[in-house]
Amino acid sequence: MPALGCCVDAAVAPPAYANSPLGSLPAPPPLPLSFISGAPPPTPMSPTSASAGSVAADVDASHWSPSHSASLYKIDSWGAPYFAVNPSGNVSVRPYGHATLAHQEIDLLKIVKKVSDPKSVGGLGLQLPLIVRLPDVLRDRLESLQSAFEFAIQTQGYEARYQGVFPVKCNQDRFVVEDIVKFGSQFRFGLEAGSKPELLLAMSCLCKGSPEALLVCNGFKDAEYITLSLLARKLDLNAVIVLEQEEEVDLVIEISKKLNVRPVIGARAKLRTKHSGHFGSTSGEKGKFGLTTTQILRVVKKLEVAEMLDCFQLLHFHIGSQIPSTALLTDGVGEAAQIYCELVRLGANMQVIDIGGGLGIDYDGSKSADSDLSVAYTLEEYASAVVQAIRYVCDRKNVKHPVLCSESGRAIVSHHSILIFEAVSASVSRAAPVAMSPLGLQYLVEGLTEDARSDYTKMTTAALRAMEIGASDPVRTYHVNLSIFTSIPDYWAIGQLFPIVPIHHLDERPGVRGVLSDLTCDSDGKIDKFIGGGTSLPLHEMVGGGCGERGPYYLGMFLGGAYEEALGGVHNLFGGPSVVRVLQSDGPHSFAVTRAMPGPSCGDVLRVMQHEPELMFETLKHRAEEYCGQEHGSNGGDGDTDDYDHGMANNSALASSLAQYFHSMPYLVVPSSCSLTAINNGGGLYYCNGEDYDAVVDSSPNEDEQWSYCYA
Repeated sequence: MPALGCCVDAAVAPPAYANSPLGSLPAPPPLPLSFISGAPPPTPMSPTSASAGSVAADVDASHWSPSHSASLYKIDSWGAPYFAVNPSGNVSVRPYGHATLAHQEIDLLKIVKKVSDPKSVGGLGLQLPLIVRLPDVLRDRLESLQSAFEFAIQTQGYEARYQGVFPVKCNQDRFVVEDIVKFGSQFRFGLEAGSKPELLLAMSCLCKGSPEALLVCNGFKDAEYITLSLLARKLDLNAVIVLEQEEEVDLVIEISKKLNVRPVIGARAKLRTKHSGHFGSTSGEKGKFGLTTTQILRVVKKLEVAEMLDCFQLLHFHIGSQIPSTALLTDGVGEAAQIYCELVRLGANMQVIDIGGGLGIDYDGSKSADSDLSVAYTLEEYASAVVQAIRYVCDRKNVKHPVLCSESGRAIVSHHSILIFEAVSASVSRAAPVAMSPLGLQYLVEGLTEDARSDYTKMTTAALRAMEIGASDPVRTYHVNLSIFTSIPDYWAIGQLFPIVPIHHLDERPGVRGVLSDLTCDSDGKIDKFIGGGTSLPLHEMVGGGCGERGPYYLGMFLGGAYEEALGGVHNLFGGPSVVRVLQSDGPHSFAVTRAMPGPSCGDVLRVMQHEPELMFETLKHRAEEYCGQEHGSNGGDGDTDDYDHGMANNSALASSLAQYFHSMPYLVVPSSCSLTAINNGGGLYYCNGEDYDAVVDSSPNEDEQWSYCYA
């Protein structure tokens, strides 16, 4: 028989229910009141663990504090020392890490309001989603890395220096790379490139850097790549050509002689040491890159024959990203140091060991070596392990200590970039139970057949076990103004998890759990896995939608400054987010927005796929003229001047409306304060609603209304 279309709450049954005429039916055990009302029963709200879950379970809403949220979302673990929850319940940025003073903390919500509020009320009028870049954090990360190595070198009596390079593949943004070169100039900090465009980028930026900064040229190479690397040396840049394949040495020898340039050559060693995690797939003897020891010996022989063995000065290796422990690091560095010392013995003019990338960050706050999302060491412990391993081998072989270089990209840029996006609506993933009065229940059951009564008994028992009817805590779907494929591609592609946290309302107890669903027409466009193993995230109720009594609901994705922008595509033709660059200042809000750029418009992303927005608009404009002409004729117009002018006005308004869409961002326009938001984006304006749009469609913005963006 069909399932009963109701849910039964024994809590509302009359006291004599068991002795009523329905007494022949087994009295069901009491169901929780929330089962009838549809309210979720109290459950641990932790995104990570039972211990953190007890925070929400043990603290009622009236006693909830920002510190409880910091513990719940583990902000003090993965976010330290750059992120915290302030007394207002908002995520705050500590731009100088541990050295940040109280008055220097930046309220992230205030940045979002400044950026998204209309220009008419002092905002910048930018549309979300939004990337907030924090150069002060970037500087602190770079200085912390340098300090860690300098401390290890000093305390261990190491007799050479450390000078790192930033692999631009992690984030090729112009201002990010320029900031790194500027901040690192005093440390001789350089850049690493893996392709011809990256090499051009690095060459240009290092013209303003330290003349001693290394320009490490990695990646597979053809004659053009090698020629460009040698031209960099002609420009007095300290370029090093790192051999990835044995045959590349023949090209280097040939082209350098033609150009009359003495190259500096390195080789990437393919070590036996292997990183077993996801990020170690390119390490070990079967890795994608590098030369075996036999191949390196053949390279030495070829250089010796060409009288260029003195050009061989650098040994490079890479164990893999997110090295989980210093034990694995020590093994790999020690193995490479043995090869380095052997090259010195063979007569190569060795100067530098480049330990590659691998310095990991703690995405989930667990400080564990057993997870791809975490590492079991600090910056200081990492640097100490490297210095100790190389010093030990070199001292035993009586070899001069080499300059230490690392390609730490993820560890430098991850913290400085925050992705902010809005939740625009929320829905419950199951239908709410239907409430029924005691009399209604009695009337229903009295009319049941014997078989139906048996089914009723089974169903109430099942309901008590949270089966079939759905008494379990309903997980809500929060629809967010975002494309996961564009802004968090590593989540979709490799299952990489990032901390995601509401950036405000953290002085309130989260009352629901939710998953995140993006704007794309793709079932993979959702986030239902979170740090710590959770399949849903503690969230706050959305009252009145995205612009109700509580206003917009903002979430932030943290530690995503490496790779995400470079890897993002244009699935469903959603382009990248708007971007702002924010520095700490002594102003009333402790920050200043120094650069801002709106996200790509619909026209911009269409061009990426070889469409021509200008021609597309002309096609639609002609169609509008044709349509308006037919509409005018069908309405029986007599062709007088007034009708003609009216038709032309309609046509012009329709064409203007179409033009606006080419200039607007593909994302939903969710006004921050339910008022007009107008921004200049390549000459286009965005408006929140049709009424505001109609009010200006006939007028062009004057000079005072234009706003020039500095590109970030």
